[in-house]
Amino acid sequence: MPKAVPRPYIVLVVEDEWLVSSVVVDDLRDRGFVVIEAGCGEDALACLAGDHAVDVVFTDIHLGNGMNGWDVAEAFRKADPDVGVIYASGQSLDSRRDVPGSLFFRKPYSPLAVSDACTRMARERRR
Repeated sequence: MPKAVPRPYIVLVVEDEWLVSSVVVDDLRDRGFVVIEAGCGEDALACLAGDHAVDVVFTDIHLGNGMNGWDVAEAFRKADPDVGVIYASGQSLDSRRDVPGSLFFRKPYSPLAVSDACTRMARERRR
């Protein structure tokens, strides 16, 4: 009987700046990830009701109007305590609300470093 092929890791990228999002999304897809894109916190939360089992949430902290990245990460962790969370911001952080076990990348960040972190978190989640 043939061995089952594992499903690819799924990363939700939450970023309101299209150019920033496209760079990290393209790199993740080139490395074999399935990527779901959301331009705001509300769109990201719609993924909670979807059929996708997200392995990692990669979110900008400052998402413009409405929800911020802290809110998105907290909602995903409430729904699934094992989901990986990576925050990003180009601004200094006076206060942090990060969820336990999360990572932070300061913009500009290396897309390779982000994809490596996503790989580590997704592998840990599936153990």
